[in-house]
Amino acid sequence: MSHVTLVRHGQANSSARDEGGYDRLSPLGHDQARWLGDYLRDTGDVFVRVYSGTLRRHVETAAGIAAPCDRETVLDPRLNELEYFTMAALMADQHGIPVPTDRESFVHHLPTLYRLWRDGAIEGAPESFDQFETRVSDALHEIAAGTGRALVVTSGGVIGMAMRVTMALDIPALAHACLAIRNASLHRFQPLATGLALTQFNATPHLDRRDRQHAWTHL
Repeated sequence: MSHVTLVRHGQANSSARDEGGYDRLSPLGHDQARWLGDYLRDTGDVFVRVYSGTLRRHVETAAGIAAPCDRETVLDPRLNELEYFTMAALMADQHGIPVPTDRESFVHHLPTLYRLWRDGAIEGAPESFDQFETRVSDALHEIAAGTGRALVVTSGGVIGMAMRVTMALDIPALAHACLAIRNASLHRFQPLATGLALTQFNATPHLDRRDRQHAWTHL
């Protein structure tokens, strides 16, 4: 098994209220990706394999990072984010829970969405909670089973679910993990004889400068 480094995409269009509108990097998101790539090259961090989800924000982030690697980036739809906006609209229609308009309300909204989704109480969801968990688990363990260190560009929900399947997080802990994840952050899993262990969470060393503190973003 090999070390796997998950990267959340750079800041997307945070003013959007639907999947398509959200799915592109903001100017800051492009900067975050480029700065991360510069950091990896400066530290000599080399990856044998690079993977990315197929969403536009994933592909743009991977291109901005331009991680040192002799192979082409592998696009894998299993690394795509859950359709939060779609399910939030369904939850509003079916349960009268309004779609959040700011981060404070989002903090309360996400655990509720995860709980109802897990319980099968969001009719018409694009996929079930179990299907999401299975595809993330399958992709993570398949990549980890490959040869050589891997860099994976994905989304916060996928990273949170990777933590759930390796650390047995309950729904509140899963939601809290997802809420904490910054844009363009690093999360590393180390293979052990008993499975994968999380060794790094939410690291943004490329942003740890006074002139880049504005780039510590979550949405």
